[in-house]
Amino acid sequence: MVLLFLLLIIISIVVNSGAVGEPKIRCNEAERLALLTIKDHLYDHEDGDVLSSWGEEEERRECCEWIGIKCNNNSNNHHVIKLDLSPSTFDSFRLLGGNISSSLLDLKYLNHLDLSNINFGENSIPTFVGSLSKLRYLNLSSTGLSGEIPPQLGNLSSLEVLDLSGSFHSLKVKTLNWVLNLSSLRVLDLSNTNMSLANDWVHVVNNLPHLTNLILSFCYLPNVALPQSSAISHFNSSKDLRVIDFSANSLMSESIFPWLFNYSRSLVHLDLSFCESRGVIPNGFENMASLTYLDLTSNDLVGIIPESFGNLISLTYLSLQFNHLDGFHPKSFKNMTALTHLDLSYNDNLKGSIPEGFGNMVSLTHLDLSWNQIETLNPKSFENMTSLNYLDLNRNRLKGSIPENFGNMASLEYLDLSNNTLEGEIPKSIWKICKLREMKAFDNRLSGELHFADSPSKECAKYSLEYLNLKQNHIMGPLPDFTFYPSLIDLYLSSNKFSKLSKSMGHLSKLKILDLSENSIKDVLSETHFSNLFNLSSLDLSTNIDLAMNISFDWIPPFQLFYVHLGSCKLGPHFPKWIQTQNKYFELNVSNSGILGSVPDWLWDFNPYLSLLDLSNNKINGSFHDFEQGINISWDDRSHFPDIDLSSNQFEGSIPRFLLQIATSLNLFNNNFSQLNSLCNITDSNHLIFLDVSYNKLSGELPDCWSQAHSLRILVLANNELSGKIPNSIGFINTINILHLGKNNLNSELPSSMKNCTELVIFDVGENKLMGPIPAWIGTSLTKLRILSARSNNFNGSIPLQLCHLEDLQLLDLSSNDLSNQVPNCLGNITAMKETGDQNVAIKYPYSATRGRAGVPFDFNRENLVLVWKGAISEFKNVGLLKSIDLSSNKLIGEIPKDITKLGGLISLNLSRNNLSGHIPQEIGDLKSLDVLDLSKNYFSGQIPLSLSQVDRLSTLDFSSNNLSGEIPKSTQLQSRDAVAYMGNPQLCGIPLLTKCPNEEETTTYDEAMENHDGDEFISKGFYISLALGIVVGFWGFCGTLIFNKTWRYAYFKQLNNVGEYLAHISAVALKKKLFETFKS
Repeated sequence: MVLLFLLLIIISIVVNSGAVGEPKIRCNEAERLALLTIKDHLYDHEDGDVLSSWGEEEERRECCEWIGIKCNNNSNNHHVIKLDLSPSTFDSFRLLGGNISSSLLDLKYLNHLDLSNINFGENSIPTFVGSLSKLRYLNLSSTGLSGEIPPQLGNLSSLEVLDLSGSFHSLKVKTLNWVLNLSSLRVLDLSNTNMSLANDWVHVVNNLPHLTNLILSFCYLPNVALPQSSAISHFNSSKDLRVIDFSANSLMSESIFPWLFNYSRSLVHLDLSFCESRGVIPNGFENMASLTYLDLTSNDLVGIIPESFGNLISLTYLSLQFNHLDGFHPKSFKNMTALTHLDLSYNDNLKGSIPEGFGNMVSLTHLDLSWNQIETLNPKSFENMTSLNYLDLNRNRLKGSIPENFGNMASLEYLDLSNNTLEGEIPKSIWKICKLREMKAFDNRLSGELHFADSPSKECAKYSLEYLNLKQNHIMGPLPDFTFYPSLIDLYLSSNKFSKLSKSMGHLSKLKILDLSENSIKDVLSETHFSNLFNLSSLDLSTNIDLAMNISFDWIPPFQLFYVHLGSCKLGPHFPKWIQTQNKYFELNVSNSGILGSVPDWLWDFNPYLSLLDLSNNKINGSFHDFEQGINISWDDRSHFPDIDLSSNQFEGSIPRFLLQIATSLNLFNNNFSQLNSLCNITDSNHLIFLDVSYNKLSGELPDCWSQAHSLRILVLANNELSGKIPNSIGFINTINILHLGKNNLNSELPSSMKNCTELVIFDVGENKLMGPIPAWIGTSLTKLRILSARSNNFNGSIPLQLCHLEDLQLLDLSSNDLSNQVPNCLGNITAMKETGDQNVAIKYPYSATRGRAGVPFDFNRENLVLVWKGAISEFKNVGLLKSIDLSSNKLIGEIPKDITKLGGLISLNLSRNNLSGHIPQEIGDLKSLDVLDLSKNYFSGQIPLSLSQVDRLSTLDFSSNNLSGEIPKSTQLQSRDAVAYMGNPQLCGIPLLTKCPNEEETTTYDEAMENHDGDEFISKGFYISLALGIVVGFWGFCGTLIFNKTWRYAYFKQLNNVGEYLAHISAVALKKKLFETFKS
C-alpha cells in the first residue's frame, strides 16, 4: 500500500510538472481569428509590419501575447479585453492605415479600444461600434474619420472615457443628447470636431454626474445661454469636474464665468485660451483654491488683474498673454507661492510698476512680461525668485537701472531686457549667475564699461554664457576679458561705443557669430584676435572707421566664414588675400574700406552659395573685358543668384556680361561704364530683378532687345548720355515696377508698346528731349502708377483726362514742357492725393530675391526721385512722403479747377509760369497739408482768398507777377512773408508790401503829436500832486495783488509775454519796411 501511495504521488508530480510548462493563458480561437481579420483590414504606411507578432504560425498562435493585446486572467475562459494599436504601443510614430473591421464584434469581452492615430481615410465611424457593450474606454482620436458621430455610441452604457478628438472638424456633432445615456462617463474629449449645431451641449454636460474631464477645444461650440448656480441645483450634475478645456472657441457669453464658478471647489485645470471672452476678469476665482492650471491667453480681457487671484494658492501655471489688461492689483500675486509658470506678455496696456507681491512667488521658474508698457523694475519684486530660470522683460518701457539683486536669481538661464530705455551699467552681480546661458539687453541706453572682472570662477563660467546680445546701447571702453566665458557661441555687441579690442576673444573656440559693427573701435586687428576661432561662421566688424587690419599676406584663417562684413573699416589699399581661403561665404561686404586699384580675378569665381557681394564706395578700377573672355558660368551647381553692388567705384568699359547673367540685383551706379553692347545679355538671365547703371557714361541708343527680360522689375538708366528713341521692346518687360530713364538725351515719342507695362509704379523720363502728346494710355493701362515724372521734355498738346484714372498717383510732374489748353478738372478725383500722408511711410518695393540667411526676403528698395522743390532741384529719398502736382512752365490756360481743392493730402502745388487766369478758388484753404504753393507768373486776378491764412504748414508761397488786387489778408501766415512773394501785382496792397490800402488809417508819429500840441494849461501843480498820489496808490494796489495772489500773478505775466511777442512782431514788420525803403532808395 505504501508503495502504491508513493507511486501515485510521483505520477501526480510528473503530471503537474508537465502542466507548469504549458502557457497559463490560452487564446480563445474565435477571438484569435477575429484579430487576424482585423489585421487584414490594416496596413503599414512605411511598408513595414508593426503587427508582425500577429500570425497563424504555431509559435505565434498565442494572441494574448501579441503586441497591443491584453487578455483577462480568468483561469477558465481567456478573453481579449484590451486592443491598443496607438503609436505609443509600438514605441514609434509609424502610422497604420486601413478600415475598422466589424470583426471587433467578435471580441465580446473587449472593454478598452484604442485605435488613435490610425489613418482610416475619410470613412465614417461604423455604427456597430455602439454594440461593443462592455467598452469602458474608446479612443478614435486623430484617425481622419469624418461624417456625423453616430448616436449609437450612446448605447455604450459602461463607457468611462470617450475620445474622438483631432478630426480637423470633419467629424460633426448635431446633438449631444445621446451622451446622456453614458451615465458612467468620466472623460469626454471632442476637441477639434464640429459642434456648431450642438445647442444642447450645456444641458448634457450639466447632467453627467460622474464627469471629471471635459475637453471641447476648437470645436465651434455654439454660444448658448449658460445656467447659473440656482438654475442647475436640481440637476444630477457633475459637481466633480476637475478639467475643463474650452480653448479656441468663441465663448463671448458673459455667463461663461459664473457657470464655471459652479465647479470652483473641484476644478484643477481650466483652459479658456483663444475664446474671445470680453470684459474684466470677474472676482469668482477667489473660491478656486484647488485650481493648478489657468490659461486665459488671447482673449479681449481688460482692466486690472483682480485681487481674487491672490486666493489661487494651488496655482502652478497661469497665462494671461495676448489680452488688453492694464494693471495689477497689489495683492493679485501675493499668495501664489506654488506658481511656477507666469505669462503676462502681449498685454498692450499693461503698465506701471511690477508689484512687490511678485517677490512671494518663490517657486516661479518661468516669468514672461514682454511686449507690455511696464515702466518700473521694483527690486523687491525679484528678491526671492531664486528658482527662476526664464525671465523675459523685452519690449516694455522700463527705465532706470537694472536692479543689483538680479544677481540673486541663481537659477536664471535666460534673461531678456531688450527694447527698453534702461540706463547705467550692467550690474556686476549678473555676471556671477553660474547658470546664465542667454543674456539679451539690446536696444536700451545702457552705458559705462562692460566688466567681467568680478564674474564667477572660471570653473563655473565655462559651462555658462553661450549667447550675449548687447547691441544698440551706449556701452563704452575696451572690450572685456572673454576668458571668463569660453562657452560663448553668439556675441552681438554692435552699435555701441567700444573703443578697443580684446585679444582674449581669440580664445573663444566655440564662437560662431561675432558682431562688433558700428562701434568706435580704434585699434589694429591682428591674427592673434582670430587664433582659436575654429568655429567662427559670421564676422561683422563693419562701420568701425578707425579699425585697421594688420594681417600677413599669406595668412590662412582657422575658420570658414559664411558671412563676412568688413565695410567701412580700413582694409585697403589692397584687396585682402585671405578672403580667397573662404570658399563658402554667402555674403561678402567690403564696401567703403579704402581698396584701390583692381581686384584679383579669383574674386569673380563665385562659389555656389554667394547671395551678396558688396564692393561699393571704394576706388576700384579696371574693366572686365579680359576676364570675361575665359569665364564659363555653370548654372547647375548654383543654389543662389547673388545681389551684387559695385556702385561708386571707377569701373569702366562694357557692362560685364557674366554679372548680368548671374546676378539677382546688380548695382553699377556712379562708375565709368561706357559701352552698351552687353546689355542684350540680360535676356540670358531669368534671375535679374534689379539693374542700376545710372550716373555712368553710357552713350548711343538703347539696344532693342528687352522683350525676353521677363524677371526685371527695376531698371535705372538715368543720368547718362543715352540718345535716340526708347526701344519698343522695353514695353514687353511686363514685370517692371520701376523705370528711370531721366537725365538723358532720348528724343522720340513714348512707344505705345509701353501700355503693356501694367505693373509700373514709378515712371521717370524727366529731363530728356521726348516729344509728341502725353499718351492717354498712361491713364488707362498703367493703373498702378504712383509716381509719374515727365518734366523738362518737349511734350505738347493737352493733359489727357485719362490721367485722372490713376487713383494711386501721388506725384505728377509734367513741368517745363509745351503743354497747352486747360488743367483737367478731374485731377481733383485722384484718391491718393485726397488722403493725408504719413511722414513715416515711404514707397518701398520688395525684391523676390533672398539674401541667403534663412531665406530672409531681400531688403526693400527705397525709391529716390529728382524733382523741382521750392524752386530748386532736389533729390528725395522717401518719395512716399510726397503728394505733389507740378504743371509749371507750360502754356496752360483757363482757371484753376475748383475740384483740385479737394486734394486734402496735397503737399505741393506748382502752376507757375503758365497763362492761367481768373480768380484763385476761395476753397484753396482746404488744402491743409500744403507746404508749397506757387502760382507766380500767370494772369490771376481778384483777391487772395482769406482761407489761405488757415493753412498752417505753408512754408513757401509765391503769388508774384499776376494781376491780383485788394488787401493781403491780415494774418501772420500771409503777412510775415517776404514782399517778393507778392511783387508784380500792381493792385495788391497791405503788409508786407509798402503799398498802403485806401482804407488803411494814417498813423500819427510821436513828433507829429508834439508839433500839434496846442499849449493848453491843463498840466498844473495840482495835476502833478494828484498824479503822484495816484501812482503810489495804483502801484501798491496792483503790485500788492500780484505779490499775494498767485493766480493773478501768473495771468498777468502770461499776458505780458503775449504783448511782448506782439510788439516784437510789429517791430519786425516795421524794420522790414524800413530796410526795404532803404534798399529801394
